[in-house]
Amino acid sequence: MNTVTRQRVLSGMRPTGLLHLGHYHGVLKNWVNLQHEHECFFFVADWHALTTHYDDPRIIEQSVWDMVIDWLAAGISPGAAKIFVQSRVPEHAELHTLLSMITPLGWLERVPTYKDQQEQLKEKDLATYGFLGYPLLQSADILIYKAGLVPVGEDQVAHVELTREVARRFNHLYGREPGFEEKALKACAKMGKKNAKMFKELRRKFQEKGDQESLDVAHALLDTQQNISIGDRERLYGYLEGQGKIILPEPQSLLTPASKMPGLDGQKMSKSYANTIALRDDPDDITHKLRTMPTDPARVRRNDPGDPEKCPVWQFHLIYSDVRTQDWVQTGCRNAGIGCVQCKQPIIDNVLKELKPIQERAREYEEDLATVRSIVDDGNEAAREVARDTLDEVRKAMGIAYL
Repeated sequence: MNTVTRQRVLSGMRPTGLLHLGHYHGVLKNWVNLQHEHECFFFVADWHALTTHYDDPRIIEQSVWDMVIDWLAAGISPGAAKIFVQSRVPEHAELHTLLSMITPLGWLERVPTYKDQQEQLKEKDLATYGFLGYPLLQSADILIYKAGLVPVGEDQVAHVELTREVARRFNHLYGREPGFEEKALKACAKMGKKNAKMFKELRRKFQEKGDQESLDVAHALLDTQQNISIGDRERLYGYLEGQGKIILPEPQSLLTPASKMPGLDGQKMSKSYANTIALRDDPDDITHKLRTMPTDPARVRRNDPGDPEKCPVWQFHLIYSDVRTQDWVQTGCRNAGIGCVQCKQPIIDNVLKELKPIQERAREYEEDLATVRSIVDDGNEAAREVARDTLDEVRKAMGIAYL
């Protein structure tokens, strides 16, 4: 894995329209932080949307622009991250096709979400190749950028593991280029006498004794080398580990903390439950939604004591209130010192405060769609530039470059 690969993050989201607080706290805040620490590629997964909504694609286009506006308003910066649309980078589809030639069918059928989603979406006909193959399309999304880190929730770790298996199989099949060892030794010599000697010694310790520390030190040594090309560096990674040239590096899961943002009814915030607060909801609508949230059913009258742990409103306090306010809620609810309307007011104030700058930025982008489209066009082109390079390597390795 080269230095660029280790710093590159790839993540995407299906276009589902206007985003809500669950998306913001579960994904977008993490993306905003990552864009300042890594080279980030964030994409609109419109082909993935077609795997389950192929029969009604009318909603997809508007959903794409709504979602991108919400990303920008939430703080995703086109200066810090590449924002692009999956279908505008056709290299994803070509790599998906090429990987499908080597991927065993059983690998796709055992992905946990394959059967889970079929069960959850019984009303849809999902007996399609696209639905079966979408985990491999996800693998192509990741591998086309040689992404080293993929932010995922626990339910998506299996998809990254599939991607690692596919990359491993590809490298095993196609990484043994003619004269590989000779080329690796020439690349090693380019590091200079001292570094080359150290690299060979670390390689010997790892291969003979399985010394993981030696492997890590050798990786770090390669990362610092300025005199070798990316191709040579990848040869040396493969040579170090006793493999061939690593054409498609294996990505790592970057586990995203589970979103603690509940819906208005205490369940997970989801459009399918009609319990969301959208980032661009009108402030009056947000206030109304929060004021009419269900509370502890034991509090029928104002002077009935309650239990915050049984109240969906308390889950919002855990996110939006400081310790002092939380203590006030715990005491006031349990001894009926405060009413439910009173209890909800700090949440209303803090949600509106959090969303105000997001909504202001969103209005600016809504009024200047040309800029939004330009940002995406630039991101598409930047993504294609990286994707083309990877695909060139893949074609050469598979013998279909015809140069």
